[in-house]
Amino acid sequence: MSEHGEQSPTGAVPPAPTGGPVPPEQPVGGPTDPLEPWPETVRWQPVSQDLIWVEALRLSIGMLVVIAGLLIGLVLTGSWPFGLALGLAVLLTVWRLLVIARAVRAWGYAERDNDLLVRHGLLVRRLSIVPYARMQFVDVTAGPLERAFKLATVQLHTAAAASDARVPGLRPAEASRLRDRLTALGEDRAEGI
Repeated sequence: MSEHGEQSPTGAVPPAPTGGPVPPEQPVGGPTDPLEPWPETVRWQPVSQDLIWVEALRLSIGMLVVIAGLLIGLVLTGSWPFGLALGLAVLLTVWRLLVIARAVRAWGYAERDNDLLVRHGLLVRRLSIVPYARMQFVDVTAGPLERAFKLATVQLHTAAAASDARVPGLRPAEASRLRDRLTALGEDRAEGI
């Protein structure tokens, strides 16, 4: 076969070129893009879509306070900067509400043999890889809004605070299962060190 996948007229395969650089072997499963932080070879678990409501309510409560303050300032002073800031706050709130659904769908986690992968982000994608042996403890938390929608967050803590990861929007049963599994795997891997 030639370099274009054709056989020579004699049916023989021409020898590989010599003297040039040898192309690197491709990993099993095909080439990967170093700019693609979410490997497709991993089976990602999504978070609950109810997290959209939690995030939307959290944003709305905070922005209502800001908008009310700006509205009071506009009414009392009649100054145009208050009106401009009010318009920008409303536009920012609407834009953020539209983005929340996509942001929640970007969250995912995957349990592998030696580590946990957590992905999130739209514009800036982030992939956190937390080795089980590095985990010190695992928290499960649920604020008032999360409890209202029967959700919880699993927080993983490591020796380096920068490598901590969290998985929000889990049902309490899944959060407990993940906490127990990660704790058990962390203890097993730590004993093997």
